[in-house]
Amino acid sequence: YGHRVRIDRDQNIWVVDKGTDLIMRFNLEGHITMVLGRRDEVPDEHEWISTRLVREGKVTPPPAVPGIFQQPTDITWDRAGNMYVSDGYINSRVSKYSKDGEWITSWGTRGAEPGQFNTPHSILIDNQQRLYVADRGNARIQVFDTNGEFLRMIKIDVPVPPDAKLLFGFTPPTPPTTGSFAPGAPWALCITPGPTQYMYAVDTFPGRIYKMTLDGKVLGVYGKSGRQLGEFAWPHGLACPSENLLWVADNANWRVQKLILHPK
Repeated sequence: YGHRVRIDRDQNIWVVDKGTDLIMRFNLEGHITMVLGRRDEVPDEHEWISTRLVREGKVTPPPAVPGIFQQPTDITWDRAGNMYVSDGYINSRVSKYSKDGEWITSWGTRGAEPGQFNTPHSILIDNQQRLYVADRGNARIQVFDTNGEFLRMIKIDVPVPPDAKLLFGFTPPTPPTTGSFAPGAPWALCITPGPTQYMYAVDTFPGRIYKMTLDGKVLGVYGKSGRQLGEFAWPHGLACPSENLLWVADNANWRVQKLILHPK
């Protein structure tokens, strides 16, 4: 279950594999050059944990262990090459590694307070070395420094169109204010390069992409849930190599969409 693919400044390809609890670094020839985490080796010793039961509070996950992931979701790097992993569906924390793959620290537990997480689903860093964590299950973005100090919180609050629909299941008569299916709950993030940076986020209900300043001011909105071009179903990844060019990993539609924006 390759949950995220990232390319670092040295052109290494990183695969964050939610299914095996591993993060693998590949060179351009396709050879594995580093592995973070550890996968279970004997199937009958694997303690399978339902993310749904954890999310609903019916199962308490085991304590997080340094160096071992529980369904990680994303990775990013600071200027020094230190790595930050959103970990993830079960552990609900951010893990920090050195550029050489040595464990440094982690922060976060499951919860809804500042510095806590419910499915940290994506992680990015800006030019000022501030970390942005898509705290999907709490329908917010949390911002930290590289030592894990909480800086601020971003909530995306844009009215939902009256005809908005969930693609799977019944659409609630009143949109939820929290949870992974709340409007504005960030399923993926990207930050543009350059001296003036913008952040994009995407939700799955009502299925929109939001363009924001780095302090969370919404500048534009695009898209909706659906199967057609320009519509999205459980989007799981964003890339924005420039301000008006987006790539969207459109998960439940089994496709990648390329968007060229034409802001007025």
